[in-house]
Amino acid sequence: MAISRLRSMISLSKCKSTAMSLPFQFSIFRRASTQVSSQFESIGFIGLGNMGSRMANNLVKAGYKVAVHDINENSMKKFSDMGVDTKKTPFEVAEDSDVVITMLPSSSHVDNVYTGPNGLIHGGNLLRPRLLIDSSTIDPQTSRKLSETVSNCILKGKKDNWETPKMLDAPVSGGVLAAEAGTLTFMVGGSEEAYLAAKPLFLSMGKSTVYCGGAGNGSAAKICNNLAMAISMLGVSEALALGQSLGIAASTLTKVFNCSSARCWSSDTYNPVPGVMEGVPSTRNYDGGFASKLMAKDLNLAASAAKAVGLKCPVTFQTQKIYTELCQDGHENKDFSCVFRHYYSGKNES
Repeated sequence: MAISRLRSMISLSKCKSTAMSLPFQFSIFRRASTQVSSQFESIGFIGLGNMGSRMANNLVKAGYKVAVHDINENSMKKFSDMGVDTKKTPFEVAEDSDVVITMLPSSSHVDNVYTGPNGLIHGGNLLRPRLLIDSSTIDPQTSRKLSETVSNCILKGKKDNWETPKMLDAPVSGGVLAAEAGTLTFMVGGSEEAYLAAKPLFLSMGKSTVYCGGAGNGSAAKICNNLAMAISMLGVSEALALGQSLGIAASTLTKVFNCSSARCWSSDTYNPVPGVMEGVPSTRNYDGGFASKLMAKDLNLAASAAKAVGLKCPVTFQTQKIYTELCQDGHENKDFSCVFRHYYSGKNES
């Protein structure tokens, strides 16, 4: 069966990955994505927000037949105007797709799209898609529950000898800029065979993938990644604010960071101080990018996970508190790097 034949390809893929540089790997998969993943001819995409719309657009560019759905009519119209098929419900997307990808704001949204009225799993346990991929940032427990639900379903029409439908949790890192450029990183949990089958899809939307293990592990990895990202953003913002108060220009201190041990993504790629770096949200009044309310949501997930396993995480809870306050002060729709202006600079000015 095809899903079994992929087992032998896994070791080959791993060997090749050590022999080739990442850009070379990426170019091969991008060129060959349609051929390698011909078993997935039609792709459904649900959730056309800042991230999802760009991811879906990259699938269209890669040559896949794509059908989309979103509750926002304006988002749907943009794709309709491009000649992309639009569907009224998630169930309609499922009925016309080999694979369905979801990119949604929260666990409740994902659960509703999967199991709610007119959801992907609607009116029984028969499924048309062979593979369901959720790229939302949600709690691992929800990912694992839905994966089990999907695995208990029956395929309507078996193709390529897939015995049962599979689900992958595959959240992403990189933000809107990477979604636009097709340079996202996918953190994937679920069946390794399904991961390998889906890899060309991921590499039509991103530059790299990391297999994290069983169901829910991709979601767990994303929560930890965003926790570290939020903490580093606070650290860089705090240090730059202190430096300015001590008479050092933020641009000068950033140069110090970026050639010293303080260098990190928040300093060299996504600097929070206006005017220091071009093309980042801090240069456009913190519009666009990754909304503070979404970071607060992810920090809530991290804090809940820490409590559930009984792990002491004082920095996690302090970071959660800061971003909660930032949202309560009316900055929930600004990029999360606005913490520099509205928490640190604002505090220092008051």
